[in-house]
Amino acid sequence: MVEKKNKYLKLNDIESYKIAFNLSNYVWEIVNNWDYFEKKTIGSQFVNAIDSISANIAEGFGRYSKKDKIRFFRIAFGSMYESLDWNEKAKIRKLLSDEEYQLIFNELQLLPKAINSLIKFTNDKLTI
Repeated sequence: MVEKKNKYLKLNDIESYKIAFNLSNYVWEIVNNWDYFEKKTIGSQFVNAIDSISANIAEGFGRYSKKDKIRFFRIAFGSMYESLDWNEKAKIRKLLSDEEYQLIFNELQLLPKAINSLIKFTNDKLTI
């Protein structure tokens, strides 16, 4: 008889988390090289918003109830939109190169589908 092992989902298995986590470190490296004024004004808010995406996905992952999990995933969604705003401001204020802006923008564009998939998975697979 073959014993079937259950595979439990891990945080690092979640596509939206991986995208958001890697993107937050990319933005951190960029902002870390800005001058004091830029870091203090746009930089800290940009980093907070982009860090909040993966942090809320992680917090939701660690919650017990389906409703609580989804609430945090939706907060991550809001932080994604806030990050889009900071990315636009940083571009207009010439704090990002065209390549940096585009990479951040492209990665942020992947997140709505990925977060919605996570919400759907949570709704479909969890009973509590």
